[in-house]
Amino acid sequence: MADLVRSLLGLIIRLGLLLAGLVFFASLLAAGMVLLLIWLMRALWARLTGQAVQPWVFRFNRRPPWQQQPGRGEGFGHTAASSREEVMDVQARDVSVVTDVEPKRIDPPR
Repeated sequence: MADLVRSLLGLIIRLGLLLAGLVFFASLLAAGMVLLLIWLMRALWARLTGQAVQPWVFRFNRRPPWQQQPGRGEGFGHTAASSREEVMDVQARDVSVVTDVEPKRIDPPR
């Protein structure tokens, strides 16, 4: 009796999973058909109005994020050309010699 119940329960679970897979496949197929229908209607409308049929594309910017927006980080109202004009040449000096630091003694914690 236990084998019969176990096999019936296994069959029900398998049929349920098969049904769920078929429903998922049908929903993906329906979504694809809706997108195809929308695209075909756009193409038909473009042909009727004499415009070129535009493909659906995903455009992305390959530049790093800090270069994607023009003028970002340069302040308000500054352009790249004006910021280049404001650069001044300065005499480089040796920063390895430090004279204004007082040595401090570090005591270990008690």
